[in-house]
Amino acid sequence: MKKIVIIKYGELTTKKDNINLFISTLRDEVKRALDGLSAEISYDKGRMFIGADDEYYDKIILKLQKVFGIHEINLGYQIDDNSIEEIEKQVIALVSERDFKTFKVETKRSDKTYPLTSMEVSRAIGGVILKNKEGIKVDVHNPEVVVHVEIRHNKSYIYFDKIAGLGGYPVGVLGKGMLMLSGGIDSPVAGYLAMKRGVRIEGVYFESPPHTSEAAKNKVISLAKTLADYSGYIKLHVVNFTKIQETILKECPREYLITIMRRMMYRIAYRIALKNNAKVIINGESIGQVASQTLTSMYAINSVIDMPVIRPVACFDKLDIIDIAKKIETYDISIQPFEDCCTIFVPEHPVINPDRAKCSEYETYFDYESLIDEAIRNEEVIKVENKVSREFNNIL
Repeated sequence: MKKIVIIKYGELTTKKDNINLFISTLRDEVKRALDGLSAEISYDKGRMFIGADDEYYDKIILKLQKVFGIHEINLGYQIDDNSIEEIEKQVIALVSERDFKTFKVETKRSDKTYPLTSMEVSRAIGGVILKNKEGIKVDVHNPEVVVHVEIRHNKSYIYFDKIAGLGGYPVGVLGKGMLMLSGGIDSPVAGYLAMKRGVRIEGVYFESPPHTSEAAKNKVISLAKTLADYSGYIKLHVVNFTKIQETILKECPREYLITIMRRMMYRIAYRIALKNNAKVIINGESIGQVASQTLTSMYAINSVIDMPVIRPVACFDKLDIIDIAKKIETYDISIQPFEDCCTIFVPEHPVINPDRAKCSEYETYFDYESLIDEAIRNEEVIKVENKVSREFNNIL
């Protein structure tokens, strides 16, 4: 009997013809997360198994809790002889180390040639536990301990405790998206949720020096580092937006400043996305939260690009977004008091129902194409690596 980590896939098992791609991508993500821990990884279409020296298992579990695509993690024990007698022997050895009054046995038998049914195995193991441990009884509804037994071809597995994984799909299996990453609360949450659906993200951040500070930029880099805990790294595109923003302020009606500014950001994000083989733009817009996020504003702003825009938090309550931000540890970074370019030069009465025709007219007042070309030509690209893993539980 040897200790082993058992990974359950969850949603990945619904992929049928594409399941091999999803599982092999998950294996690559697990391998990346466990780099340096001398872990041995094997897998099939039902489970992934990780073996390592005893000293590494706590670290392995913590790291696996930051890998998307994992439904459940179990620290269990592998038995190479899967006879019922050997299973009973090892179960008795394991339960003797635990203090409990009630229990039940749950058996999963993927090897259908095994001579006993799942129910028969559970009865047999439950019987020997009752015989060998005093003062206990079976409780099928609310037991203190559940003994899980899985019988597979030539091997069996025993485990007790379940640890929830993040679920979703492994990062990258569904392509790449360009995240419009500000220093606020919403966009990091949007990036996290996009990664959970298998999207590898790159970030684009708009700075506006001297109106925005180096501290504001470092804040966004810190947010990117936190998000990189789930993907290993994030490429961050830093775009100097000063000249564009000052030109809009000078040439356009003030109430349309935010709308025109957002249209320029969309155009830039779109072109950077095309250049980096990203198929969608992702942002943290939430319906009705600010003037630029009314449905009419979104329609007017979104119309300047020919690419899908994913808004993972569009229908979330602000308190729900904050709750996720706290769980993924971006909230305390986001609330640091450094202004980004979306919060400077905000007009007193921004238009909440902008007219697309007027937007197009006002944009003829200046040569925005040359300004965009210059901004993209001078972008700074930073590869942000993930931070040291932290204890992490119970996210979504």
